[in-house]
Amino acid sequence: QVQLVESGGGSVQPGGSLRLSCVGSGFTFSRYAMRWYRRAPGKGRELVATILAGGTVTDYADYVKGRFTVSRDNAKNTMYLQMNSLTPEDTAMYYCYTQESGTYGIQSYWGQGTQVTVSS
Repeated sequence: QVQLVESGGGSVQPGGSLRLSCVGSGFTFSRYAMRWYRRAPGKGRELVATILAGGTVTDYADYVKGRFTVSRDNAKNTMYLQMNSLTPEDTAMYYCYTQESGTYGIQSYWGQGTQVTVSS
């Protein structure tokens, strides 16, 4: 059974930093691309960052480029999101995500989320 568990959220002042973690289990973590999404209050879900299976290819939403860094440690089945220069607009629930293609189509997997709050 695939499980994704996020941690590392919290409250921080503008300009501060946080590092989120996502631990995967129940699947061969090193073979799957992983993503971070977020959902702010009253807004839709946004893709934040993507990291491919090997960890060397990453992609970011424009609004986090230069501030956020996604990485992974396949030996620990863990993906990270280092968030620097946080602003109140980064306040959201952050989710990790992966998917697999099978006989019946794409199966999506989500973690339970970790809350990030940026305020003074």
